[in-house]
Amino acid sequence: MADAAPWRRPAHEGPDSPYAGVPADDRADSTPAFRTLTYEVDERVARITFNRPEHGNAITVDTPTELAAAVERADLDPRVHVIVVSGRGKGFCGGYDLTAFAEQAIPNHDPGKTWDPMVDYAMMSRFTRGYASLLHADKPTVAKVHGFCVAGGTDIALHCDQIVIAADAKIGYPPTRVWGVPSAGLWAHRLGDQRAKRLLLTGDCLSGREAAEWGLAIEAPEPADLDDRTENLVQRIAAMPLNQLMMVKLALNSALLAQGVENSRMISTVFDGISRHTREGYAFAARAAEVGFKQAVQERDAAPYDDFGPSTNKG
Repeated sequence: MADAAPWRRPAHEGPDSPYAGVPADDRADSTPAFRTLTYEVDERVARITFNRPEHGNAITVDTPTELAAAVERADLDPRVHVIVVSGRGKGFCGGYDLTAFAEQAIPNHDPGKTWDPMVDYAMMSRFTRGYASLLHADKPTVAKVHGFCVAGGTDIALHCDQIVIAADAKIGYPPTRVWGVPSAGLWAHRLGDQRAKRLLLTGDCLSGREAAEWGLAIEAPEPADLDDRTENLVQRIAAMPLNQLMMVKLALNSALLAQGVENSRMISTVFDGISRHTREGYAFAARAAEVGFKQAVQERDAAPYDDFGPSTNKG
């Protein structure tokens, strides 16, 4: 970044750099072998892009570990000042790949056998720890959301420091209607008590424009302007000294963590497991196994909700 101001020099350059002698990234010319996402560095910006567009970037068992690994790589690279997370294809992330989880039998989910809640917690907390790497990263994280960010996709986006969302996108957690509680536990911390309950007590979603109005997102440009508006924010963040960014994020995170984010995450993850082992949860899983997950979701989101697919109908 060419600029005469000495405080805008790259953190890793110059004889007085605290990173002198430390390689920017000894793998800078290599492409990581990720299965669910791609990673690249563009000057001061690390770009993490979910890369399963044919599946709506649905979450698999690889997603949390690969996300955490990519965030760690960006954190260790002194070239990087800001991390951007986005998705290829029609949307940001459609949640968990539930064709695997809901349409077939999986261990510890047989209603005819004893369910061990701590086995469930160990599994789900692994996912949420991966997403939480975005919140606990040393460097600022920005989610660029288009199309849809629903269910488990929100567990990822809400861990980012900033969300820029297309005005026509859909964001929310419909699985609270049956078979799910958002394990990230961040909705009340991001929206406040009443607005979080308004969404999670109904499973309703917000449009991108509403998300910005409610304070869930920082900006909701028109779809054609999403890339430019996100890049404008990212470059303004990237121009800041790296140490300033780290200090500001740590200071502000201390207030967020003092609200009990970690405790909310633990409780929500436990309840997410319980929600899949109720009478209603078993009935939903059985229906998904019978007719397919997509049909079961259509039935879940039918009247009185009538908001299956891209709809954000709230009555």
